[in-house]
Amino acid sequence: MIDRKWINLLLATAMFNLGFVIWFSFAPFTDEIAAEFGLSVAQLGLVSSAAVVAVPLGRIVIGPVTDKLGAPVTAGVTLVVVGIFSILSAFAPTYEIFTVSRIIASLAGITFVIGIQHVAQWFEEENLGLAEGIFAGVGNAGAGLGAYFTLPRIFGEGYAGPLFASNWRAAFFYTGVLAVVLGIVYYVVGDAARTEERRQAAKAGVTKAQWLYIATRHGAVVLSAAYIMTFGLEVAMNGWLGTYYREGFGEGDLVIAATFAATFSITAGLLRPLGGWISDVLARNERNILPWFEGRYREQWTFATMVFVVVALFGMTAAGLSGNIYLAVFAGFLVGVGCAFSEGAIFAQVPAMFPDNSGTVAGIVGGIGTVGGSVYPLLFAAPFLPNLHVGYAVVALTMIPLLVLTVWVFQPHIAERATEDGWIVDEQPAPTTATTSPSDD
Repeated sequence: MIDRKWINLLLATAMFNLGFVIWFSFAPFTDEIAAEFGLSVAQLGLVSSAAVVAVPLGRIVIGPVTDKLGAPVTAGVTLVVVGIFSILSAFAPTYEIFTVSRIIASLAGITFVIGIQHVAQWFEEENLGLAEGIFAGVGNAGAGLGAYFTLPRIFGEGYAGPLFASNWRAAFFYTGVLAVVLGIVYYVVGDAARTEERRQAAKAGVTKAQWLYIATRHGAVVLSAAYIMTFGLEVAMNGWLGTYYREGFGEGDLVIAATFAATFSITAGLLRPLGGWISDVLARNERNILPWFEGRYREQWTFATMVFVVVALFGMTAAGLSGNIYLAVFAGFLVGVGCAFSEGAIFAQVPAMFPDNSGTVAGIVGGIGTVGGSVYPLLFAAPFLPNLHVGYAVVALTMIPLLVLTVWVFQPHIAERATEDGWIVDEQPAPTTATTSPSDD
């Protein structure tokens, strides 16, 4: 008989994958949408940013709600709502109506937090990095394999279907229908936790005072900052690269430009389990790879991957300025590798550091991290830049202060108290009920 943890991991992964297909399904069709609504390149950058505008707050809210109600409930409701508004966007007669419906449909991005919490409720601590990596990695691939690679081929230029003549309208409609169906399945089939003890520990609830305390711990703050510069960057590039390869290199073919963009998003998704697994291995074997954070094994790997991301971004600007699109695609691939490893490392740490509040912390880290997805596209397409290639170096420069914060928090004497010490709030509020650590089976 199949262990229920694998069934629930499959449900969470399918939810997240489809969620990312819907979230980023706008990007491959920017040419057609721009033509229909009369948008400029700068306006496309604003649209790409608006596509994630509802996600940060949504993730922050859905985290403690998932802890309290359980993943099957929040996943089911979220998928149905997202699906309905994706369907509505397919029939939008004006750009204003289209934009509003896509902003609500973009709540598909909060499925990440729901899944992180659900997986943490089913897997033991020593395998959390790998399990969360599989969930998030395969799920993230929805942006590449689904939105960038599959949708443009199913709904390519010249598409004519039974309901729509516009390819992008058909893509939004059918992915919305799939979301409604999966939402119903998730609610009926999913189980909230492996044991009743785990379920009660998560269900205990988080008050406003407790949430503020958790959100201001050193560990939550630094992981949120790290996620801004990794997942935030991934979200930004998923929504921007198709436009970049078309406008920066004059590549006008929809399928080819989308395929180039998919090399980043597929890499950023599929390699994420490896990033989490390496974090698990270093922690289990107590292996030091950096001398500055001795004994803090997960932190060492997380920091190393963050530095790689910054260096790779400078490399992407250099590759773009060379004028060679294939070199730029390879540089984008390396950025994707860095994002994958770093995101896997970060979400190996989140449930390991905060086992009783994995949904809440995942919502904080995931929500704040998504902010990068709104800000970075504005820098990529900033009108004051001499060309589209320089934006990557500008973004890399903004990440250096975040690296400095990470160096400070990851010092062993600070890192060992990163879940107790913090800013703003000094005293931990009393829990609403007694809790049992979800590491106890």
